Parts: sequence; structure tokens; C-alpha cells
Amino acid sequence: MQIKYRIGIMPGPWPGGPPGEGLDFFWRLIDVCERTEIDSIWFSDRLSSPLPVLEPMTTMAAVAARTRRLKFGPSVLIAPFRSPVLAARQLAMLDYLSGGRVLPAVGIGVEQEREFLAAGVPFRERGRRTDEAIQVMRRCWEEPEVTFAGEFWRLERITVLPRPIQQPMPLWVGGNSEAAMRRAGRMGDGWIPSFITPDQFRVGVDKTLTFAAEAGREVPGDHFGTLVNFCLDSDPAVVRSIALPFIPRGRVDAPTLDACTAFGPAALVSERLEQYVQGGGSKFVLRPMCPPERMLEQLERLAADVIPAFHGR
Repeated sequence: MQIKYRIGIMPGPWPGGPPGEGLDFFWRLIDVCERTEIDSIWFSDRLSSPLPVLEPMTTMAAVAARTRRLKFGPSVLIAPFRSPVLAARQLAMLDYLSGGRVLPAVGIGVEQEREFLAAGVPFRERGRRTDEAIQVMRRCWEEPEVTFAGEFWRLERITVLPRPIQQPMPLWVGGNSEAAMRRAGRMGDGWIPSFITPDQFRVGVDKTLTFAAEAGREVPGDHFGTLVNFCLDSDPAVVRSIALPFIPRGRVDAPTLDACTAFGPAALVSERLEQYVQGGGSKFVLRPMCPPERMLEQLERLAADVIPAFHGR
């Protein structure tokens, strides 16, 4: 298999000023991604957040309308929050309108029970609901008519049209837990965790492939990647002081954070990605950790100093 190495991005901390400023920033961000060699843009999915977080489905529709080349996806779509038929229809429509540029990825969501309460979903059911949602979404994309009786959803002669341009429609699975690896191996087409060290990532790839083999399936060898928080500057001490205030607190311990981020010159970012490549990774989502007013400059530097060599390997 010829593996394609690609780098996409996720927006960093969003501007918190007047709505008009954030909207102007959004269009400039999308234009930078479309104009440069950035492969894709990804959007987080949160029901509630103290900071602005763009809702992924509607935001991806705006990206589809503004661009012709750029791919896009949710990182990741919280499957238990939505009817899987509605999610399948929205993603199929986005793929149809964009000419096949959607990169669907799903997961069970963050450890915030209050968001599940707000969605009307019992927190303890999120894993089982995600598994069932994946089954429903796949069938809606692939079958002319779906009848299904599960634990949470019942479908009778449901048809989703228009179909996605991509056939079959890929569906990646996010999450760092062994349950997420099992889900990716047994039901998904790829695995994309976050806040994971290169060594942990290597183990996760092997486990995902093992789970797939046990289920009589195969996850393509170029369908593994991770999210990497980065910030570019020639002085590592300066860049860490820029980035650290924007890192989500409590996700991982300090040694893990050091191993799974890249704060420094372009060579350090490339070196960190290479460590993941050695563990089986080829698709990466890089998120700039910096003040909003520096985000576009960081993406321009990433596109100029890191991406060309990585895409050309």
C-alpha cells in the first residue's frame, strides 16, 4: 500500500470579542486553509463550553460552500447526542454538496456528564449508543432501505438520499481508551486519538489492528493518526510561555503533555510527527496553541515550513 501522509488543522482558541470579529476571522481562517497545502480542517463538538466552540455540522456546511479543495470533518462528532439517521443524512448531504470532501469521525464525548444530561442521554449509555449509532449510520449510507431494531433506535424502511459521493463513506473513531480502539477495529475505518504519546499511539495502533483481525475486518494501514497541539517559534522557552495558557487543564500529566505536543521550531514539529509515523500514523490534525490573533500566522508558518516536506514524503 502506498501511504499518503497528510496534515490537517483544528482551530485553536477562538476570538472572544464581538460576533462580527469572530465571523471575519472564520472566513480568513478558511481562506488560509484553502489557499495553502493544509489538507483538511476539523471542528470539535461540544454542547456546552465556557469558551466559543463552533458547532461542527453548520460550520462544515459553511466550509463546503466557501471552498473547492479543502477537506473537513468533526473531531469528533459525539454520536450519542444525535439521532444517527439525522447525523447520517447531514453528513451524506455535506459530502454530496462538497463533492466528496467530508471526513466523518465519531466518539463517545468528553467526561462531562452535564452535557449528556442536557442532551437527554444517560451518561452510562454513551458507549453502547455510539456502537449502535455507527451501525445505523453505515447502513443508511449504503443500503437503499433500512429496517433496524436496536436497544436505542428503531428504523422501519428508512431511506437516506442523496447518498454520499464517497462510497463507501469512511467513518473514523476517536478516543484514547481501549474501548475506543476496540470500536475502531471492529466497526470503524480508522482511529484518531488525542493527548497520546508516540509510544502509547504505537500500542493503540497494534491493538486496533488486533481487534479488527479478531472481527474478520481490516482497518487500512493509512487510516491512523492523532491530534497534536503545536506552536512555532525558534525559542522553545518563549513558545512554551505562549502555548501553555491555552492547553486544556487536567487532560494528561506533565510528562505526557511534553511527549504529545510540539512547542518550538519547525524541526521539532516535524520530529514529533515522525515519532508518530514510526508508530503507524499518517494522518494528523495540528492545533495551534496561541492567542487567537496569532493563529493565522501560526498556520501560515506550518503550511510553509512543515507541511510541504511531510506531504511529499
